Amino acid sequence: MTNNLMTTNDSSIPNFDAGVSSGVSDDRLLPAIAQDATSGRVLMLAWMNREAWEETRQTGRAVYFSRSRGKLWRKGETSGHQQIVRQMQVDCDADTILLHVEQTGAACHEGYASCFFRDVRSDGEIEIRETRLVDPADVYR
Repeated sequence: MTNNLMTTNDSSIPNFDAGVSSGVSDDRLLPAIAQDATSGRVLMLAWMNREAWEETRQTGRAVYFSRSRGKLWRKGETSGHQQIVRQMQVDCDADTILLHVEQTGAACHEGYASCFFRDVRSDGEIEIRETRLVDPADVYR
């Protein structure tokens, strides 16, 4: 088995044409998963349009598209809980983005390290399995 390193500057990767409608503009959105670059833990799922992708690539800081606000969302602009991007990947269909990040503070707007802080037990009960890092009322004013 050979290890082929291929570089490309293909503007169709990621494939934003395959994305979902933002609902507020002509922008197409792709899911973007933020994963802790050290532990591998999934921190959050957000959305990126082409502009967010380009700004993230150029600045090394995670930028997403907020569907609720209809505009770019620079992670940490309100809370200070930024994501420094260590690696960017695109899946085999070029329609999902994976960011390996160094997270500063809580990734979740509810104050948890990850947005995936709830476990669903086999009986259907939900269990919160971690402690809040910050009180959202203190961070988002």
